[in-house]
Amino acid sequence: MRKLIFGMNVTLDGYIAAPGDDIGWSGPPSDELFQWWLDQERASELTLYGRKLWEAMSSYWPTGDQQPDATPAQIEFARNWRDTPKVVFSSTIDKVDWNTRLVTGDAVAEITRLKAEDGGPMRVGGAMLAGAAMRAGLVDEYAIATHPVLVGGGTPFLSAVDSWVNLNLVETRGLPGGVVLTRYETRR
Repeated sequence: MRKLIFGMNVTLDGYIAAPGDDIGWSGPPSDELFQWWLDQERASELTLYGRKLWEAMSSYWPTGDQQPDATPAQIEFARNWRDTPKVVFSSTIDKVDWNTRLVTGDAVAEITRLKAEDGGPMRVGGAMLAGAAMRAGLVDEYAIATHPVLVGGGTPFLSAVDSWVNLNLVETRGLPGGVVLTRYETRR
């Protein structure tokens, strides 16, 4: 059975995007933060995206390694991003590329099916998709990079759940710029 991980950059007041889908608050990541995210992505065998996050990622990473100022970590991230199998859940787009398949039906049913397969960890990204997985009790781990900024509103990292979810802290680490990394596993 696969493990499902939900992780994103988050403001101290719990948002992944400020009003208007603004993610400018996160600024360019430190080398250490970028490396941490790269390590997280390399450890994943499958990435699940909601439409908005898919559109953001696919607008840059297919050619991110070809940018003149790309660092070695960015080059590796772009290559890993292209090579890692991906599933996009959307009823509003009709085509995806770069080792990706599109699911237009029931996201929870498909994530449940994918979790039941043999294989390595899967990552889920996108507030709405991850929220549906959370409410269905499918998320096994939360990986959070908390940035020292308050934005006062926007898209929350965590959506409402139907019942308590107890967690165990498995990692915490401070990084340059005041970013704090935390990882929690769901207690089953």
